[in-house]
Amino acid sequence: MEHAYWGEEFAPAEIAAFLRAKGLPYREVDDDRLLDELVDDLTGGRVIGWFQGRFEWGPRALGNRSILADPRSEAMKEIVNEKIKFREPFRPFAPAVLEERAADYYATPRLDENLMARYMLLVSPVLESRWDEVPAVTHRGSGRLQTVRRAWNRRYYDLIARFGEATSTPVLLNTSFNLRGEPIVTSPQNAFNTFVGSDIDVLVLGNFILRKSDMGGRWDPQHKGALGE
Repeated sequence: MEHAYWGEEFAPAEIAAFLRAKGLPYREVDDDRLLDELVDDLTGGRVIGWFQGRFEWGPRALGNRSILADPRSEAMKEIVNEKIKFREPFRPFAPAVLEERAADYYATPRLDENLMARYMLLVSPVLESRWDEVPAVTHRGSGRLQTVRRAWNRRYYDLIARFGEATSTPVLLNTSFNLRGEPIVTSPQNAFNTFVGSDIDVLVLGNFILRKSDMGGRWDPQHKGALGE
């Protein structure tokens, strides 16, 4: 099996109808603009809720229902744990790395042929020379990595690659798009509820972007869910 993206998918028209019904200040952008904006967000320390295509079957978020952040910031681990996942600040996060660059960061041989790495089921030693480069996804010298090939997930791969072009680090922090004790989001409504119920800065639904900074008072600062439901 090449990938795990077998779940439900929402068409752009369905996502747009949901956002319009909420009266939310969203924007629709093309792929290049989307990637450029999100790289600016990531390098600026903002956290992204990423909802794309068909959701993943299995226990891991593999880039279609994910929370994404900059792995180069040591503080990002604590930020995502405490303000978004609402759990202990030391809990580790997974690195998502371009498959062809995995050997530059991880010591396990032949990662390009390793099915466990494809599905984020392999813990690998991080090369010691990279510990300080990706501290948010390095836990006691190791990481439970996900290797990403463009043929499996084009937009996710392209985002990691564009981030790598901007920073020389072709790796992102990837964690499941959910709050503590809740299932991974499966619909635009689920994704929006998690967005407003946490300190995620940017919600991306396909090519639609929604930012907390554009919402004014239309989100609940006490993390109690979407207003007006």
